[in-house]
Order: sequence, then structure tokens, then C-alpha cells
Amino acid sequence: MAMRLRTAGDRLKIEHSIVDGLRPVLERLLAETPEIRSIVPGVIRRVRDAKGPATIHITVPVTNGWKAIGLSSGARQELFVSTALTKEGLEQAIGRALDA
Repeated sequence: MAMRLRTAGDRLKIEHSIVDGLRPVLERLLAETPEIRSIVPGVIRRVRDAKGPATIHITVPVTNGWKAIGLSSGARQELFVSTALTKEGLEQAIGRALDA
């Protein structure tokens, strides 16, 4: 029985909408980083300081990975990243996805 490679699509859990500009970054992040089990976008809030290109900041560890904040298009969104990566490893992967 061959293992099917999981696409980014089934690892990005869309329970809420995703802030404009963040979705392509998250899809690249998942495509390039098989160590990430899933990303669950959370609550979106409007903010004045989220101008310019999308950015993602890791904030705190959670049970199965990291909580991060994505900023883009005048909004911030919580992101729950399920992974065994270290904070540094995840920051490097996010940096690559943002630069692409």
C-alpha cells in the first residue's frame, strides 16, 4: 500500500476565513515544510498596524506546536501550527515561505 503525499490543502484547516495575503504564504509553508502537521487559522481582528506584506510572528508554545499571529491587509489572525519543529525551525520555514 503506497503512502499518498498529503497536499497543503488537507493540512490547512479552514474553519474561519483567512486574511487576504496570508493564505498563499500558509500554502507555501505547508508545501515546503512536511514537518507541519496542520495549520488552523483562528479569529480575525481588524488592526491599524497590519500594513504592507504579510508577516507571521510565533508567540507561544501550545500543546502540539505553536501559536502564531499573522498580519496582513489591516487585520491580524491567530494561527495554530501543529508541528514538532522548534521555534527557530518554524521561524526559518516561515521566513522562506514569506520570501518566496
